[in-house]
Amino acid sequence: MQVFKKWLNQTVELELSGCTERIIGELIDMGSDILVLFSESKFIYIPIHHLQHLNLASADLQLYDSSRNSLPEQDQISYRKMLMNSRGMFTEVSIGNKRSIHGYLTGIMNDYFIFFSPVYGSVYVAINHVKYLIPYPPNKTPFDLSQDHFPVQPAALPVSRALDQQIKKLEGELIIVNLGEKPCHAGLLKTLENNILEMIDASGNINFIHGDHIMTIHFPNK
Repeated sequence: MQVFKKWLNQTVELELSGCTERIIGELIDMGSDILVLFSESKFIYIPIHHLQHLNLASADLQLYDSSRNSLPEQDQISYRKMLMNSRGMFTEVSIGNKRSIHGYLTGIMNDYFIFFSPVYGSVYVAINHVKYLIPYPPNKTPFDLSQDHFPVQPAALPVSRALDQQIKKLEGELIIVNLGEKPCHAGLLKTLENNILEMIDASGNINFIHGDHIMTIHFPNK
């Protein structure tokens, strides 16, 4: 992404779709579809398709962190390469509006990846809805859990390459959509047809959710 190259190693401020807070950090790397910022001792990987606005940070927001180590030498970075390199690493995944999950990326499909969270279990995460990812150091574990809670155990359910095909396999199961952001996001998946999920909530009410707005899916009993 040559247009941002002149701001390399400078502090920038980003506004992302679906995020109420701006991200401020030092721009340290970029690819055709991803930006890498360093902020508060963390590397933040941001898919460009959520970028609404980027500018140089004002003087009072300029950052300097002597603790930053250079990123390892690598070929041109990309979003999918970053996902591949993050497998097995403790990672924070943001889906916006201060909603994040912490755990381990265990598998990458065409348009979603499988993420193991100690809190939520196995989560299907739509690749296009991820706002940013923050990999943690190799010796870091979620919530400072002991190694007795690991290794990661992936879900036993066979996986499909596409998210809609995977959702279809969940018909008749209790699921939670988008981390249960709304009451209608938890219930029994009755059908998936023409990319519309028909779900029945605890009171027996029927709700419809368009598949394009599915950011995550996890299972309360898996």
